[in-house]
Parts: sequence; structure tokens; C-alpha cells
Amino acid sequence: MSRDEALFGGVVLSFAVLVVAHLALVVGLAARRPRWRALAALVIIPLAPYWGRAERMHARVVVWIASALAYGGSLWLASR
Repeated sequence: MSRDEALFGGVVLSFAVLVVAHLALVVGLAARRPRWRALAALVIIPLAPYWGRAERMHARVVVWIASALAYGGSLWLASR
């Protein structure tokens, strides 16, 4: 496996985990009141972990932040 393939796999995998974590946070917010926050978090991406932390969805928030950092890091490495 070449370096480019490994970086591509890292970018794809971290983005997929980020999308799933984001949707899990949005679904969790939709299950709680006020429900409009779920729609706002779907459109304004950084609101999801912010409101998720306020609603005590700590595991989802940690996965979201870790995958966002991994995605950013793998994109940075791939661009070099």
C-alpha cells in the first residue's frame, strides 16, 4: 500500500465517521426539546457538538471532535 492510498483511506474513513457522528448528534437533538436545534445543527455544522455537549451526549461529541480533527489532519497530510 502506497502513502497516497493510505492517506486517501484516512481521509475517506475519517470523513465517513464525522458524517455518522454528526447525524447521530442531530438525531439526538431531534429527540429533545426544542426540536428546532436539530435543524439548525444540521445546517450550521459546529452547533451539533456544542448543543450535544449541553444535552449530555458526551460520547457522540467526543467522536465528532476526534473525527473532525482526524479529517483535518489527514487532509493536511494529503495536501503536502
